[in-house]
Amino acid sequence: MYNEKVIDHFNHPRNVGELSDADGIGETGSFKCGDTMKLYIKVKDDRIEDVSFQTYGCGAAIASSSMLTEMVKGKKLDEAMQITNQDVADQLGGLPPLKLHCSNLAADALHNAIEDYRRKHDQV
Repeated sequence: MYNEKVIDHFNHPRNVGELSDADGIGETGSFKCGDTMKLYIKVKDDRIEDVSFQTYGCGAAIASSSMLTEMVKGKKLDEAMQITNQDVADQLGGLPPLKLHCSNLAADALHNAIEDYRRKHDQV
């Protein structure tokens, strides 16, 4: 059902945990499947300097969270805001159709974290 890249990110997720000094936090969840995701970003000079996540959910949700953190580290905030659910799924080498919503959660959590950062720093 899952390809090797998805399985690797599920079995060995990158950037797991809470950033205690996060500049922005994004949360999202799916009533459909019960998955929840929290994404933390640390920003310096308008770039995502560090990122981590906490996800409660299926393998695809955890893999999507892990992949997203690798995709955004070092990106400017405006670049990171352009990342879509399809971008996350593509970087994972694809997800089964019934699991595509998991990549939505990752992209949504990222966008929410950036919006949270901008609200806190009057950049809205």
